[in-house]
Amino acid sequence: MARILGVDIPRNKVVSVALRYIYGVGPYVAKEVLTKAGIDHNKNSNEVTEEEANTLRKILEADYNVEGDLRRQIGLNIKRLKDMGCYRGVRHRRGLPVRGQRTHTNARTRKGPAVAIAGKKSVKSLK
Repeated sequence: MARILGVDIPRNKVVSVALRYIYGVGPYVAKEVLTKAGIDHNKNSNEVTEEEANTLRKILEADYNVEGDLRRQIGLNIKRLKDMGCYRGVRHRRGLPVRGQRTHTNARTRKGPAVAIAGKKSVKSLK
């Protein structure tokens, strides 16, 4: 299958799954776009013609905010929060969880790998 919005759609997959490789297109949007284009949901991505690919491209560009535009919008939203100095913006700035998750344990995805504190000894060894 061809490129849609700068993304190579994988071959030998169902079209509704292959469309999900586009940033901002999930299961619901993929099925909605295929319904609007009049393409069978169970069709293989190899079987999609150029005309059908062009209709998919036009529908995605016209009706949905996907790929570069969506990435830019999300980046600007985060930048706005940081500039405001609100709580969520400060959490983004420090690289900590933004949505209220605990940080005493876990949160390793946001905080990065654990770093050991060098030279820390227990109180028992001082006696």
